[in-house]
Amino acid sequence: MDREILNSEFQALERRLKLLLNEHKALKEEIQYLKDENNQLKVSIRTKDDHLNNFQNKIKISKLVRSMAVEHEDTAELKQLINNYIKEIDKCIAHLSE
Repeated sequence: MDREILNSEFQALERRLKLLLNEHKALKEEIQYLKDENNQLKVSIRTKDDHLNNFQNKIKISKLVRSMAVEHEDTAELKQLINNYIKEIDKCIAHLSE
């Protein structure tokens, strides 16, 4: 009789242990998934911050160009020069981001 009770308790304990191991495995997988998602979101935020800074710089430069009082011919030339600088800066930022 004692043996049957011990065997029954052992089986119950074994079932609970299997359930706990399965739950532990599932939680580890969820943690890894969340860590991966978190890293992806951080990269996405950094990329968006870079783009935002880029656009803010372009806006500042555009405001600067508009506020300058120069002749029409000089304005077009100056805008072209500034656009070339902006393109070069964008290339540098893209290169540094790699």
